[in-house]
Amino acid sequence: MKGYRRYFLIKLLWFVVTLVAAFILNFILPRLMPGDPVAAIVSRLAQGMSNASGVQAIYEQYTELFALDKPMIQQFFIYMGNIFKGDFGYSISQYPRTVASVLRASIWWTIALQFPAIIAGWLIGNTLGALAAYLRGAFDKVIMPISIFVSNLPAFGMAVVLLVIFGVSLKWFPTSGGYGFDLIPNFSWNFVKSVIVHYQLPFWSIVLITIGGQAIGMRSMSIYELNADYVKYSRFLGIKDRKIIGYVFRNAMLPQITGLALSIGTMVGGALVAEIIFSYPGLGSTILTAVLGGDYPLISATTLIITIMVLAANFLIEIVYGFLDPRIKAAQAD
Repeated sequence: MKGYRRYFLIKLLWFVVTLVAAFILNFILPRLMPGDPVAAIVSRLAQGMSNASGVQAIYEQYTELFALDKPMIQQFFIYMGNIFKGDFGYSISQYPRTVASVLRASIWWTIALQFPAIIAGWLIGNTLGALAAYLRGAFDKVIMPISIFVSNLPAFGMAVVLLVIFGVSLKWFPTSGGYGFDLIPNFSWNFVKSVIVHYQLPFWSIVLITIGGQAIGMRSMSIYELNADYVKYSRFLGIKDRKIIGYVFRNAMLPQITGLALSIGTMVGGALVAEIIFSYPGLGSTILTAVLGGDYPLISATTLIITIMVLAANFLIEIVYGFLDPRIKAAQAD
């Protein structure tokens, strides 16, 4: 257990260091964007006003509200203090809504879409890859070309393909939104049914992309393990093939767990673009609105939450990997 403790502490340290770097970058980068977002608020509030001093007073009031009249380093410490209080401030592009209320309306849509899709794609892809390696023959010849083709499509490319085929041409599924535009969110069957129907195209656009890469990786690792010396020796001793295959696929699965951690990081970015294509009411659409409006607080909060989600998922997978691979304990003990 001592070896595991050292391994976990090292992973936790890197998690904290990466999180601090993410805090800094999430604050600085949005504020390097050109333009003056406060001017957009003032232009909306000051419509019809002819008094220049009044308009200037409104501008100064909102500049002070968003702390944009202070030096950058002071803004950062104010930002950090508010974050630890759970206060992300007001959204500039959607003022007077708070950033927290905007995020509450979108974050659960993204979580409910992306993580089930990534996990489903990972499980299906690894199962198909393992079967392709074990069965070979026609099954392998069909699965591999399809997997290679699908894995080379970006998430937004798959989203467009599914949108055109199943949304525009066949009209089986709606092309945009998270539910019917004529519905109000509630727990009625009509609303739930609408959510399920709108969920299909974004969900499968992520799943199909994930399947391809995972199937290729699992097939390669399984073939390597099936040809390993311990497999040949076990068969020579007369050990049942079912038992051998269990060890083979467990060993082949270890690199795939690391692949899952990497896929979560890359897929979140691609899936956000897919959300924009389908006008899905998640963080992807929220980020687009924030960037177009130069909304510093909303951009910082949204990217920070996505970063934390990805880091947390990677950290948990690293912990699981530590338990699954006994070589890690041995290495730490040395």
